[in-house]
Amino acid sequence: MQLFTGTDGIGEHHIMKLIVTIPALNEEKTIAEVIRAIPRDIVGISEVEVLVCNDGSTDRTAELAEAAGATVITIHGRPGLGTVFRTGFERAMRRGADIIVNIDGDGQFNPADITALIQPILEDQADFVTCSRFKDPALHPTMPAVKFWGNKVVTNLINWVCGGTKFSDVSCGFRAFNRDAAYRMTLFGRYTYTQECFIDLFSKGVRIAEVPLKVRGVREHGKSRVASSILKYATNSLPIIIRAMRDIQPLKFFGGIAGILFLCGLLMSGFITGWWIFNTEPVRNTTGDIIRVVHKTSPFTSLITVSGVLFVLSFLMGALALLADMMGRHRKISEEMLYLARRRIYSSKRTIKVSLPDENHHAGLPTLPDAWAPIIRSIRSPDAHDHRDTEVHVTPERPAQKAAV
Repeated sequence: MQLFTGTDGIGEHHIMKLIVTIPALNEEKTIAEVIRAIPRDIVGISEVEVLVCNDGSTDRTAELAEAAGATVITIHGRPGLGTVFRTGFERAMRRGADIIVNIDGDGQFNPADITALIQPILEDQADFVTCSRFKDPALHPTMPAVKFWGNKVVTNLINWVCGGTKFSDVSCGFRAFNRDAAYRMTLFGRYTYTQECFIDLFSKGVRIAEVPLKVRGVREHGKSRVASSILKYATNSLPIIIRAMRDIQPLKFFGGIAGILFLCGLLMSGFITGWWIFNTEPVRNTTGDIIRVVHKTSPFTSLITVSGVLFVLSFLMGALALLADMMGRHRKISEEMLYLARRRIYSSKRTIKVSLPDENHHAGLPTLPDAWAPIIRSIRSPDAHDHRDTEVHVTPERPAQKAAV
């Protein structure tokens, strides 16, 4: 078995660093156990670091996590799991992670399975690996039927959005990313991130793999802040999926709407045409003889106007689909520029990542610039192939917001 060792910014091999990020909200009963159970001795990994994103916990989560050996980032305002995930993800990239693993702090997943989860990445067979709870029937967790079928519906929806893929579980939060996938991923959802990850990374050609693992179907302590209410989960997740589809698959999104409008207009016009053909009334003269037959559309005459409006809207939506598809090319160019910027900032051997001052991160502040424009100090390296004698400073156009690390 050949393991992938990774390369730095100038193409030289270096040791592999694994950073495990743990979003946590009031997980004092399990957080320390999860941190201590994370394997530190993994073949192909030379350094393991644990990063806990404390989402404004009111219990001893932060204290116990730090005592267990983790670095704690405190985020105030409870902005949502999606924002917390992006914050931890960016901090991991800033610390030079080659592989980033995200795992929940509630003990639902077995930290020892991290070794199996990252194996496809170490063997250079995948860039993004996710735990699948349903791929292996023997490992199906015990969970409420509503939750099980809800996962199935969402998975089928994502498979359709991604063009007929065969993913079995798109909602599991236990997942691993290599450096390339981390640089390419751009997320916007505040409430959750799980499904948006699949749509975003699949659209960028990232290699995705699923590893079937045994997990708990029901939490032992507390309740899930994402899936505790199926209705709340659906109303918060569906807009994220729709926006991601709109931005990443505009032709399918707007074209689908155009097709639905056209079909509705076609059905209405077909109905009114059939009604006009078969709904007849004879016109008689004074002697009672039929002189002609009149076709009538009443009482459905208004459907003629409605079907016409639907045809016009269908045409306009189709034109918008083509325009949005053309604009999607500009999006791809912008994302490639963002990828190259992240790659230069985070993977250059000449770059020294500077941890931000010990101040808490406030959820209300902008997070998108902070996700790729960290405070960086760059100095000349004697072994770098650069013969200039001046120092090089790489700084963002505007300062990133401060966070505790």
